[in-house]
Amino acid sequence: MLPRESRLMPLQDHFHAPLSVRRHWHAFHTSWATYLSSDLNGRLPPGFFAEANVQFGIEIDVAAFEEGETGNLTPGWAPPTPAVSVTFAATTDVVEVLVYGAQGGPTLAGAVELVSPANKDRAAQRDAFVSKCATYLQQGVGLVVVDVVTDRKADLHDELLARVQALPPTPWGADLCAVAYRPVRRGEQPTLDLWPEALGVGRPLPTLPLWLRGGPCVPVDLEATYERTSQEQRVPRNGA
Repeated sequence: MLPRESRLMPLQDHFHAPLSVRRHWHAFHTSWATYLSSDLNGRLPPGFFAEANVQFGIEIDVAAFEEGETGNLTPGWAPPTPAVSVTFAATTDVVEVLVYGAQGGPTLAGAVELVSPANKDRAAQRDAFVSKCATYLQQGVGLVVVDVVTDRKADLHDELLARVQALPPTPWGADLCAVAYRPVRRGEQPTLDLWPEALGVGRPLPTLPLWLRGGPCVPVDLEATYERTSQEQRVPRNGA
């Protein structure tokens, strides 16, 4: 039998040829999120469960909002004209695994975010993604962010740290990375523990801790789930 290291499926470049013209990256990400949730469900204690949530090209249903303007249910009253109307950027791609605690109804306890090219594209899209992640952390939700997107240059980790801490972070400069975040209160001081891992094409993926709000820590095995996804999707090694 081959040694474990020789049987690993190293990270491949899903966003450039030759692999990008042989396989669709969004199909791979969708399956990866599914296998991540399956793996987590096999590790989570009773009272917790994981679900994959994948959406591409999300659009706000403006028509529904416009219909609501004429659907006033209070006779004799009408909402006033808005004082200001501004445009804003919404998240257009979501590839994530959400972990819930089921006691007293599903409550979000942890999240694993797989970055898409749209999340790294323009400043407004990066800001929308970072805002979502910052909200998770500010609510005490454990977070893991995985960025294997090679055709966009942006450091979402540094942008997230700049959002949640008072002082600018020291630039890390890793194009590809996976980072685990644990929001925790020590005494009276909210603290964010970090487990950053630089990633690289041709290298194995790490296992990171996912700290669940109100629960234990569980491992997120990126390598095993990536390898399973590659096998199930019949992804050739080296994109050949």
